[in-house]
Amino acid sequence: MRATAVATGQLSEVEHSRQLRRAIIASTVGTIIEAYDFLLYVLVAPLVFAKLYFPESDPLVGILQAFGIYAVGFVARPVGAALFGHYGDRIGRKTTLIATLLLTGLSTFAVGFIPGYASIGIWGAIILTTVRFIQGIGIGGEWGGATLMAMEWAKTNAHRGFITSWPQWGGPAGLFFANIAVLIFSAISGDQFLNWGWRVPFWLSIVMVGIGLYIRLGILETPVFRQILEERRIEPTPVLEVIKRQPKEIILTALCRMAEQGPFYVYAAFVFVYGTKVSGMSRDFLLTALLVATGLSAVTIPLSGYISDRIGRKRMYLIGAVSVGVFAFIYFTLMNSMVPGLVFLAIILSFIPHDMMYGPQAALIAECFTPRLRYSGSSLGFHLASLVAGGPAPLIATALFAATGSGYAVALYIAFCAVVSVSATAFLPDYTNRDISREHGRTDLLTRAAEG
Repeated sequence: MRATAVATGQLSEVEHSRQLRRAIIASTVGTIIEAYDFLLYVLVAPLVFAKLYFPESDPLVGILQAFGIYAVGFVARPVGAALFGHYGDRIGRKTTLIATLLLTGLSTFAVGFIPGYASIGIWGAIILTTVRFIQGIGIGGEWGGATLMAMEWAKTNAHRGFITSWPQWGGPAGLFFANIAVLIFSAISGDQFLNWGWRVPFWLSIVMVGIGLYIRLGILETPVFRQILEERRIEPTPVLEVIKRQPKEIILTALCRMAEQGPFYVYAAFVFVYGTKVSGMSRDFLLTALLVATGLSAVTIPLSGYISDRIGRKRMYLIGAVSVGVFAFIYFTLMNSMVPGLVFLAIILSFIPHDMMYGPQAALIAECFTPRLRYSGSSLGFHLASLVAGGPAPLIATALFAATGSGYAVALYIAFCAVVSVSATAFLPDYTNRDISREHGRTDLLTRAAEG
């Protein structure tokens, strides 16, 4: 009965509000789990994987090799975006989201069982790379579905930035829980952390997958997708169609993420390299500081999404991008001080400029694409950034540091990312508070006229 009501637009206000809340919760919990799964590697790679899978390499080279496997997960993301974008636009947001949750969660669970170099030699690194690629495919399909599940249940156009900021909030929240898990099992295992302690957080992901699956099975398909079904506007090849009809939006949304995604992984992953070798801080000190930083993001991400509903999506995003570029130099100045209090301050403040972009980002990107191609288009734009921003960021930062010995070289890289984001965002359309349930854009209007 409820599914029929959704299709015909007959849900009561109370039921619609209930479904909106469930959609936001389901999307947020899912992205927390996905982020936990993916970001565990970010934390463990410089602490464990360099020693476990590349013990014969120089320590810094071993870290580069571990970050190389880390980057493989980002290469896989656009593959997952295309694959699950296709099905998300053809069979629905809900079914696709269940598939991405299972794929990512089971891959993460498997990481905890991969033997090290001492047991099976280089095959350990090869298996880890393969599992990381599979995990990246799942992540590639997750973001678009989670964003649309929340956004397309929204009752009005005035709160999309705030509503879609909650699935975004799942990213830092996932990092928060990953930090907690690593800290706890680092303390419990002590000297055995390298042997077995690091594995337990990966095994725990199976419990989180069960919780996420239970929540997602209880939600209905979005009204927007049901409307597309009713009007028989399902596109046979949505990925190819969106590449043909909205290539500019795909490219610009990918480039607009440079200042958000690249610096985030510098602050979340490279910080362990720089913080131990230059700032002289311990692993647990850095983990604790990151924990506080992600806790602060619980406020700054939804707040940024809310503000974007008031002052405009693009304006908020541009303010964030400029802030990212400026703060990079402040960050490394504080890190270079080697004063624990200042280093701690640098880390906990590092996510705020990022959050100013990340909060409104989901709405900014998803609003650019027409409904029947939205899952494919937004997923491709979002995850193509992984090839030029998130994936290479720790590698580039580590390589710049190895070549120059200076954090300011990394700051210049972050500033470059900011310039790219500002330039790309300036050319994006701004659909703040506008109706996005119908086809939009000149190309789509011509298509509808031809079809009608």
